[in-house]
Amino acid sequence: MDDYDENDQQMDCALDLMRRLPPQNVEENLATLLEVMPELTEDLLSAVDQPLKVRRDAKEGKEYLVCDYNRDGDSYRSPWSNEYDPPLPDGSAPSDRLRKLEMAANEAFATYKELYYEGGVSSVYLWDMDDSFAGVVLIKKVNDGTVRSKGSWDSIHVIEVVEKGRQARYKLTSTVMLYTVASAAKGDRLNEINLSGSLTRQDDRELPVEDAAAHIVNIGRMVEDMEFKMRNSLQEVYFSKTHDIVNGLRSASDLNEARNRARLQRDLFGQLKSRNE
Repeated sequence: MDDYDENDQQMDCALDLMRRLPPQNVEENLATLLEVMPELTEDLLSAVDQPLKVRRDAKEGKEYLVCDYNRDGDSYRSPWSNEYDPPLPDGSAPSDRLRKLEMAANEAFATYKELYYEGGVSSVYLWDMDDSFAGVVLIKKVNDGTVRSKGSWDSIHVIEVVEKGRQARYKLTSTVMLYTVASAAKGDRLNEINLSGSLTRQDDRELPVEDAAAHIVNIGRMVEDMEFKMRNSLQEVYFSKTHDIVNGLRSASDLNEARNRARLQRDLFGQLKSRNE
């Protein structure tokens, strides 16, 4: 029991450390951590989300994203051709029914990506489970730094689906990894500002299912709602808070003017409150 408690505590500390480090350096930090604690290799690789990597399907000529969910050994399955690279004849693949749903979902989220991201790469992978199925929706958008700022947005939405007649229960776990770097001029590392972080949220809904296509609609709506919420949270946490901290350290305007403005606001609020009473 003591060994289990110690390993569990080490795992919690490792995950807490990874959450506090910049997401753009997660691969290097994870490799260093695994050198220190090799006994946690399998658990950490399955628990730590890493920035998504892009590959190209040579057969279909389309880009796709790779992660642990479409990996079998050292090969990765393309959602477009359903083939592994490097080739793996006996690699795991979804059933025929689920493959049709996977293909339709990839087309749907390719449209979603263009509407909200104006580019980037998206991939959807589904796999069979005993009672129903599960899947992951991946979206990556990179600003390559052709202007004074660069950054990356990685969305990982893992969905578990349990079908119950004409209803289905969806459990969504979403992770967004964001980093942005801004500088006075391109390549000016001395005056860079780096904002980065990650956020994980969950949602659980029971929705009607008339046919197989309804799964795509339901999953799409949940992913869309979750991304709106998480984007707003990231904006409040990283950008609005940073703005408040900077203003608290050094005001952009005269402090006396700011105090007078705040006093005027309080007076107006007090007068409106007294009128309502």
